[in-house]
Formats: sequence, structure tokens, C-alpha cells
Amino acid sequence: MASSGSEADLENRIRQRARLLWVDEGRPEGREIEYREKARELIAIEDNQHAATAPRPRRPQSHAPGGEPVEPLEAIENQGEFPGLTDQGEQSMAPKRRRDRH
Repeated sequence: MASSGSEADLENRIRQRARLLWVDEGRPEGREIEYREKARELIAIEDNQHAATAPRPRRPQSHAPGGEPVEPLEAIENQGEFPGLTDQGEQSMAPKRRRDRH
């Protein structure tokens, strides 16, 4: 099966980058796969850097006309299922036992 030109170019770039990494680290023996994987990762990062800097897509507006955020329906339906700050003092602690000093 013949590979396309872009696949061959990518493999060539990976091979060249792996060699540079290998030379930079003093040409250790027996770590070819490690250098190829590191080179593949670095090239993928370089080639896809635009994805990290692309603007986020706009979401539909979730504000009421007055500017107040609109709560999703699930938040309103689940309201009261979980304790809030006002529920913290409802349970009283058992009184502590006094120690008799003899």
C-alpha cells in the first residue's frame, strides 16, 4: 500500500525531529521508539496549535432581558435536594460530657 505525499512528509519530519532529539541527548543507544514518539508528539502540537488559540464558539444567550442569568430548568427542579448554607444549624450537637475532677 503506497502512502500519500503528506503521510510521507509527516514521517520524514518525525524521523528528522527524532534524530535531532537523539543527537541533543548525546546519542544514547536503544531508545529509538522513545525519540520517535516524542518527535511525533511535538510535531502534532506544532501542527495543531491553531486549535488551542481558536476563539470559543458563541453559545446561545442565557440571560433574561433585564440582564439576569437564567437558571437551567434542572437547577430549579433540584432546588432543595441538597443542603444549603441555611441548613447548617438545624441539627443540634449532643452536649459534651463533663469530666469529674477527683
